Amino acid sequence: MNDRALLRTAADRLERLAARTTPGDWRTGGLLASRPEVIAHRDGETEHVADARARTAAWIAALSPAVGRSLVAWLRAAADAPTVDPSATATARALLDRLP
Repeated sequence: MNDRALLRTAADRLERLAARTTPGDWRTGGLLASRPEVIAHRDGETEHVADARARTAAWIAALSPAVGRSLVAWLRAAADAPTVDPSATATARALLDRLP
């Protein structure tokens, strides 16, 4: 897949994910008692994200679906630019590794 197709594919998948995600302006607030199955891996160790939610909540809120529209637009603009931005390609690759 060339870089332009990679950018468009990442934008499409992100847009589909954002469309089925809880909409709105996500903010930190009360914490749920449930533990999502999300594990953070770093330095050969793992940590259940629910155990680290005080440190992760701001990150999750900052990257809420509200950011999705701008990110999708940036990826598509990068795909159509005369020169493909390596940062956009790296972002698209990282997204495609994680997006359904």
